[in-house]
Amino acid sequence: MFFHKYAQNKLIRASYLADRKTKHLITKLKINQVAVINHKDLDEIAANGLIAKKVKSVINFSETMTGTYPTIGLKILLDAKVPVYDVVGASIEKFVQLSEKGIVEIDLEKSAAVFVTSDDKKVILELNPWTINKWKQIFQLANINLEYELNHFIDNTLSYAMKEKDFVLKSLNIPRLKTKIKGKHVVVVVRGSNYLEDLQAIKSYINDYKPILIGVDGGADALLENGFRPNMIIGDMDSVSDKALQSSAEIIVHAYPNGDAPGLKRVEGLGIEGKIIPSVGTSEDIAMLLAFEQGAEIIVALGTHSNMIDFLEKGRKGMASTILVRMKIGTKLVDAKGVSKLYQPRMNFKYVSILSVAALTPILAIGMINQDMVRLFQIIWLNIKMIFM
Repeated sequence: MFFHKYAQNKLIRASYLADRKTKHLITKLKINQVAVINHKDLDEIAANGLIAKKVKSVINFSETMTGTYPTIGLKILLDAKVPVYDVVGASIEKFVQLSEKGIVEIDLEKSAAVFVTSDDKKVILELNPWTINKWKQIFQLANINLEYELNHFIDNTLSYAMKEKDFVLKSLNIPRLKTKIKGKHVVVVVRGSNYLEDLQAIKSYINDYKPILIGVDGGADALLENGFRPNMIIGDMDSVSDKALQSSAEIIVHAYPNGDAPGLKRVEGLGIEGKIIPSVGTSEDIAMLLAFEQGAEIIVALGTHSNMIDFLEKGRKGMASTILVRMKIGTKLVDAKGVSKLYQPRMNFKYVSILSVAALTPILAIGMINQDMVRLFQIIWLNIKMIFM
């Protein structure tokens, strides 16, 4: 055992799993593994995904929080008592020295780690541990920096809006679809902030209206996990499970403007037919525009990205295409939170019948033992008979 001279409680020893893309890693992690990532400014969705997998600790080859803008992914992990370490002097060259999986032993006293890769090679790294106090200091600096970052974000958004305006002025090149959308409600599900709570909140609406359900990449898995089958899956196919792709949903691969669609190879490798839509913008933009151009009556957005922090966490320095799409769709677009507050579930006739019988039972029981009530029922019955004679 490495670092054998230290007490057991000074060590974390476990199998590790490494991937440069955290969303890919989360789909493969097993409980109590160490997650080895390369994720600058860890976001809330990724943090919650790691916690759901009950990781033993997180080792990051990037800065888990830079202070460029306020993020809470790191705090979520620390609040959940998950140790988080940044690799000192990290580089992509060091990262690729690791195999995808192996054993790691972290010396908590020396803040160092020994990785034993799957081919028995040892990689020793110095670690910088995160604490909640350190997070608070960086978070305060990030809030001070927010005005500058917002100014830069707005400039980027306006600049790209000029370049991408044709994206919304012209119609999408939509292939022939099996899914009929015209005149129907459509729910576009993205695995964004609070998506699970929002999905729970509109379950009654989905059950009553039977809207077309479009999962954007991992949004398809969110639907399946909550008992719904997506009618359509749209995205670059990098964060959706094989199970979702094999759920009989219609598959639309978001391709680059030149028609290149790396995700199509994965879909076809599963023996599934996939269609492509080449376009700029995000996959959720494409999903909303498709629903709009196919004649949806209402488009409900669930878990979608709608603010600067959302987009910075996705690695985008502006939100031009998203603003343009929302301008085009206009009043047809409704946020899922608004639906959950305004929608009143339809009363089920079966439940109404049961309640009615339950309410009448004590009245009939009283009538059977009270002579005045018996005479009243007799008079009512005679009057009914006279009306129909």
